[in-house]
Amino acid sequence: MSQDTGAAEAEEFARLLRELKDRSGLSYGTLAKRLHMSTSTLHRYCSGTALPNEYMAAERFARLCRATPEELVELHRSWILADAARGRRTERAAEPAPAQAPAQPSAPAPEPKPDPARTPAPARTPAPAPAPPASPAAGEAGAEPVVEVVTPPGSPRRRRNVLIASAAAVALLAAVVVFVRPGGWGDGNDSGGRQAAGATASGATATDTTALPGPPASAVSAASTAGTASPSDTATAAATPPGTAAPGPTTTPGATPSADAPPPLTVGTRPYVYDNPCSQHFLVNSAPAQVGPPAPERDAPRWAAAYGAVSSGEQEIAFTVQGTGADTVVLEALHVRVVSRGAPLAWNDYSMAVGCGGEVETKSFDIDLDRGSPTVTVKGGQRNFPYKVSESDPEVFYVIGHTKAHDVRWDLTLDWSSGSRRGTIRIDNSGTAFRTSADVNRPGYDYPLGPNEWIKRTDG
Repeated sequence: MSQDTGAAEAEEFARLLRELKDRSGLSYGTLAKRLHMSTSTLHRYCSGTALPNEYMAAERFARLCRATPEELVELHRSWILADAARGRRTERAAEPAPAQAPAQPSAPAPEPKPDPARTPAPARTPAPAPAPPASPAAGEAGAEPVVEVVTPPGSPRRRRNVLIASAAAVALLAAVVVFVRPGGWGDGNDSGGRQAAGATASGATATDTTALPGPPASAVSAASTAGTASPSDTATAAATPPGTAAPGPTTTPGATPSADAPPPLTVGTRPYVYDNPCSQHFLVNSAPAQVGPPAPERDAPRWAAAYGAVSSGEQEIAFTVQGTGADTVVLEALHVRVVSRGAPLAWNDYSMAVGCGGEVETKSFDIDLDRGSPTVTVKGGQRNFPYKVSESDPEVFYVIGHTKAHDVRWDLTLDWSSGSRRGTIRIDNSGTAFRTSADVNRPGYDYPLGPNEWIKRTDG
């Protein structure tokens, strides 16, 4: 994608911001004050000369301008594309300039041949002792290969052995023995040959089951295969000289993608979404004097981790799915998995804000965690699966899990396919399950402006 295209994506994002600002009737100064940022920074966002490093700043701006749910989704999509273009421009700027070939020295002029008749005979002097032969400099023509073995920096002693002999170098290279599985790399003859597992963006783990020839094999999770080496890999690593990289699998043009290929999509997760500043409540097993002030959405993960907090009553998450290439990826279905279910927590309920207006209806998916076998159902006019994504066409999904009678740990799995490849991505909270507990009859606390302390809720 060219730089002009990247600039166009940034301008499209800025245009959406300007439309929201103009429709709201609020000035730059008023908006900047409410968003706790400088007026000049906000103006650069709206003019397209700067892009927010995090989407949270743009989302707070949009909600302050009373954006609709559809506008919020479109703004998020536009920011993702502009941010990706910015990353590509940064990578191009960081690429080193191609090295220029050194100038070839001109051939020396031929020396005139001496005339024996006119040249006096040199005086006889003792011949100097022969000097030891100097090692040719690295890179000179005709120089013998130099193999350097360096002890890793973490070793107690760092040794350097330089072997200067072509015979020794050939013998060392001949010791590298590479064993190849019958049928090539990842042909499905071993227990994990039909499975590829890799980590995606925050909170998602991918399992790729590629259609390859060979006997059927079930998909294995990334956790069960991590750190396991096949016999051929062990033999290759043992025969590889220290300080060098072991040879990797080779691919044939036009062949089926290797089982080690990463999934063709990425997933980014926000574990705590605030529909409005009052929508998020947390249960904390601490007295009010031991709990700090409420956190905005961008700081909610750190706040919850610091106090061991659990979502109270319901939990809304958002995840963004984007392809990693031009090929279309079909999102087949979304499933919920209950990891554990127990009695609700007898902790205090803390609201993240007070004095809020009515809720904004969001197109999302709903999960009743109290059901025996919970399912993901559409809500608020959201259409059901399947969906299609690519690198230039991401999708943002909102999911709300709620309970009135249990303490539930849960996560999501997303089935995908792309051509002959199929797989599943697990969506969770940075490697751990989401956790939501009922808050019925729990003491509630608000943090109003002024007192700077938690006040017990009197309306239940």
